[in-house]
Amino acid sequence: MDILTTINEAKKQEVSRAKEYLDFKSLKSQCLDIPSPRDFSGALRSLVSQEKTTIIAEIKKASPSRGLIREHFDPIDIAQSYERSGAACLSILTDVQYFQGNPKYISQVKSKCNLPILRKDFIIDAYQIYQSKLWQADAVLLIAASLSQSQLEDFEGIALENGLSALIEIHAEEELKKIESLKSPLIGINNRNLKNFEVNIERTLALKPFIPKEKIIICESGIHDHDDIKHMRENGIYAFLVGESLMRQDKLDSALLQLINGK
Repeated sequence: MDILTTINEAKKQEVSRAKEYLDFKSLKSQCLDIPSPRDFSGALRSLVSQEKTTIIAEIKKASPSRGLIREHFDPIDIAQSYERSGAACLSILTDVQYFQGNPKYISQVKSKCNLPILRKDFIIDAYQIYQSKLWQADAVLLIAASLSQSQLEDFEGIALENGLSALIEIHAEEELKKIESLKSPLIGINNRNLKNFEVNIERTLALKPFIPKEKIIICESGIHDHDDIKHMRENGIYAFLVGESLMRQDKLDSALLQLINGK
């Protein structure tokens, strides 16, 4: 069993336990009291439309492939550093078991930072989208490799109805058919194969010709330095989701500025 399948199976158990604690009807009811989400898609579009380097900066303590990434981990401090240094949006890992994340990080960060926030997790049930709104996320990640076409359509619809942006993630050409009918302007191309964790940043450029020009392509995984950014920009890619390479830096402010500006 590959790691993506393993994580998705664990998610089914996690969601089942969550439903025992808070049933679907009660969850939906509680979501009615949550303030309107921030405009995640709009924050990206406003910069990409000007061909500016647009960073979704990730807050991630650990991963299954790399283990512990950042020992001294303060989500609020990290978020504020990212905001000061020009990040467009944030991505926050909420998976506890495999990434040492926590759903509480979203509301904690949101109270101290003005950037829109993506809940980075493995969505396999509509329940998790309402959860995301309750936890004050502004966007959700929908991974095409984990979901059927009908699930992608349903989950995207629920997200948009609740004011959440949906980041649609693909990795392989065979997933393109699944996402043709989706409305979201955000298409993330993950350079990491979630089945074996191999990374190749050329994956983004290989899939770019198949993505409608009106979509915003986000290059995910494998961006380590400004040269990687420059290479992608020269090929018409302006938005990036960056996690591990930033999380390993002691001085986040200067690291993000260096990544964006090259100096």
